[in-house]
Parts: sequence; C-alpha cells; structure tokens
Amino acid sequence: MNQSAGISRNGRGKRTEIRRENERLILEAAEKVFAEAGFGGATMQVIADQAGLPKANLHYYFATKEDLYRQVVRNIFEIWLHAADSFDTAADPAEGIGAYIDAKLEISRHHPFGSKVWASEVMHGAPVIQDYLETTLRDWTEGRIAAIQRWIDQGKMAPVDPRHLMYMIWAATQHYADFGHQVETLNSGKPLDDRQWEEVKNSIRTIVLRGIGAV
Repeated sequence: MNQSAGISRNGRGKRTEIRRENERLILEAAEKVFAEAGFGGATMQVIADQAGLPKANLHYYFATKEDLYRQVVRNIFEIWLHAADSFDTAADPAEGIGAYIDAKLEISRHHPFGSKVWASEVMHGAPVIQDYLETTLRDWTEGRIAAIQRWIDQGKMAPVDPRHLMYMIWAATQHYADFGHQVETLNSGKPLDDRQWEEVKNSIRTIVLRGIGAV
C-alpha cells in the first residue's frame, strides 16, 4: 500500500471521528440548554460553553440556532419513531403496545432533555416545528392508529379510539421525563433506580393492556 495514501486515509478517518464527537457534544449540550431555557432563551454562546467548544465550532456545524434546534427536535422524534417499530412486527397488541410502552419509558429515562424540548415547543404552539407536526408526526401517527385499528378489527383488543389510546400512552410515559423533578421530589428527592423503573414499566403496561382487554 502506498504509504502517503494510508496516511491520507488515516487523516480523513481522524477528522471524521473528531467531527462526529463535536456534533455529539453540541447536540447533547443543545438538548440541555433548550430544555432549560427554551428556544428563545437559549443562545449559541451558552450552548458552546456547555459543550466546551468555541462558538465558531457551533456555526461550522449548524449555521443558525434554528438549524441546531430543529436537529435536536428531529433527533428525539427519530428515537420515538423507532420505539413504535414493534407495531409493525407484533402479532397482537399485548406484544406491540407493551413493547412500545417499555421503549417510550426507556427514552424518558435516558433522553429526558430531548423530551422536555419537544414538550416546551408544542406547549408554546410549535412556533419552530409546526411544519414537522403537520407532516412527519401526522403521517407517523396515522400509521400507528391504523395498526391499532387492525387489532381491534381482528378482535384482539377492545374497540377503543386508537388516537386517544396513543395520547394516553404518550402522557403516561413522557411524564417521567417532562415532570422528572416532580417524580424525584416524590421519590424522597432521588432519581428512580433500576428496580423502580421496572415497576413503572410493569404498572403502566398492566394498566393499559388490561384496560384495552389485551391481556
């Protein structure tokens, strides 16, 4: 192998690695800052300080604050999208909806800031991502509703309104992220431990699945 070519490839690989790490640092910092300050209150300088990078680096990866904000929102939504993959492969609602509840709670546990960013944006009328709600979210929700309706038509669960069932699951699972401080306060000021998270999953799964006659 040509030595200079090998060095060149190694150099490109190193630059790619650095780029990915910088993007990760920026997005993690942005999640936290946007969650705490909202879109209007956040600044690129504060996000840069949180990420431990020069402000110029942020503008290299994300030209504007809105570009960065939209990427944060897109990231949490992509994670939520995949949480419902079980709807496409599960044989029945107990399996599909049960897995979805578990996945949504894991997201609330490990991505609380992203969930708070989404909640704050929507509660303020979605001034930045309304187009996203009207396209991507609407299409995805209609697909999940169709899956639930199919289980209803097959007699595998009670004839509930699929849309309101989805809303209830979102409320129950995202509560543990969006109202995490309240949850911790009522838990003697401590974050939920592994055992408690399993109890949360079991409780919500049991309440929902029994309520829709899926178990």
